[in-house]
Amino acid sequence: MADSSWPAPSAHDHTLLSPMKIVTAAQMQALDRRAIQDAQIPSLTLMENAGAGLVASMEQVFGSLAGRTVTILCGKGNNGGDGFVLARLLTRKRARTRVLLMAQPSSMTRDANTTYRRFVKVAGAAAVQAYRADERCRAWVNKSQVIVDALLGTGLSAPVEGLYRNAIEAINESGRPVVSVDLPSGIHADTGAVMGSAVRAALTVTFAQPKLGLYLGPGIDHAGRIHIVDIGIPRSFEAAVDSKISLLTLGWCHHLLPARPSSAHKGTFGHAGIIAGSVGKTGAAALAANAALRSGTGLVTVATPTSVNDILECKLLEAMTAPMPETKARTLARSGLDRLLSFAQAKDAVALGPGLTTHPETVEVMQALIPRLECPFVLDADALNALAGRPALLADCKVAPILTPHPGEMARLEEDASPRSINADRIGTATRFAHRRRVFLILKGARTVVAHPDGRVAVCPTGNPGMATAGSGDVLTGMIVGLLAQKLDPWAAACVGTYFHGLAGDLAAADRGPIGMTAGNIIEHISYAFTKTTTSIGY
Repeated sequence: MADSSWPAPSAHDHTLLSPMKIVTAAQMQALDRRAIQDAQIPSLTLMENAGAGLVASMEQVFGSLAGRTVTILCGKGNNGGDGFVLARLLTRKRARTRVLLMAQPSSMTRDANTTYRRFVKVAGAAAVQAYRADERCRAWVNKSQVIVDALLGTGLSAPVEGLYRNAIEAINESGRPVVSVDLPSGIHADTGAVMGSAVRAALTVTFAQPKLGLYLGPGIDHAGRIHIVDIGIPRSFEAAVDSKISLLTLGWCHHLLPARPSSAHKGTFGHAGIIAGSVGKTGAAALAANAALRSGTGLVTVATPTSVNDILECKLLEAMTAPMPETKARTLARSGLDRLLSFAQAKDAVALGPGLTTHPETVEVMQALIPRLECPFVLDADALNALAGRPALLADCKVAPILTPHPGEMARLEEDASPRSINADRIGTATRFAHRRRVFLILKGARTVVAHPDGRVAVCPTGNPGMATAGSGDVLTGMIVGLLAQKLDPWAAACVGTYFHGLAGDLAAADRGPIGMTAGNIIEHISYAFTKTTTSIGY
């Protein structure tokens, strides 16, 4: 370490009792400058801490690197300087470390040049080779057991060309596991866009604060697993960053979970009501009910059309049911409005939507019921579809609801929108809609976005492609209504439910693999997710 008076870096721990602010490239650069100028932390110390954090993250993911061939591709900027610190530290840990350098040492930034010279002193000049678009350089890349991308940092603003593009393509074609330093080279730090060509990493180790581009668009696929490493910037400086976009953390979500006193009984943890189901779609109602129970609520009752009530009872052991008036199509009928309202008034929280269908009468009863609800409530699936073309009805709600649309449902709530346009601006769409309609919005998808009416927005780091399966959204709805019934406020319930839903999915994928996962597998892992105190991922 350049200055042993500063604390050693570590992965951001899971005891953080607040979300982490997600920053733009400009905000991160300002944070670095403040740490150097105001806290008088030497820039080389920050770089040394970054390198040490890289080693720790790589060992966590890949195990000991002693005896393994690691090739590090370094650019001429500070990103490359981080790479040279890593190279020196890995060499001391007996890894077979070598560096491909994209420029002459004399053209490197001052700090990067210093770390280059420190590495050469330890490993010898032969351990560094100038990168060229030739077979020798590609052979170094292809014969590596791990490749580290330390080419480009957060300052990229133009498409990648020339040698850098050639190097990125060589990395991607190697088929070897890749670790990106701070950000995959070629990914725009603020938008996640691919700037001509971009590295596809298995692991991205980012420093101090999560970068916005890691959670947007193509950046999600290119980043792989993300570790966030503390490099010694004072926490008070990080907290002062002017960003309303945050990353949910395990510690904060654990902190928000309701206490479970030893003297508790089932009434302590609330009674959740779920208005769901129709002929052929009782599974959605059952998934939501079981997820609510797994989320810790004491009692769950499902209101469903009379003729499917017996079918639903066969699927539920611990939850109760309440048969309701139905249409000839075996969906909820307009004549059942008063009974549905009485049902909801007797509950601590309710969820509406899973498996209801868009039968005209059912749509009418939803449109009449939603503005009259006085308890906390969640709208999903066909309850959202009932608002298509009529989102102004939300202004009449007595309580600000939680909405849980996927991009298709979101497009039906927004004028002149499509799933493609929604996904092109997920954070902006969610933030604007939540503020304009005075609702809490959970925009589902890769890196689910949770938006507050006051403009705050949180990005969820949990979840995986195995969760792209029928019924996964019903599970989320059940978890959220279960948390609402336990008296969590809507913002807390939305954030906690979303985070642990994704973590349960991650545990299910780790247990079974992502291919062929079902919503039931997610439910099986909910209670395990709530008891996790650490994860194998850096958030």
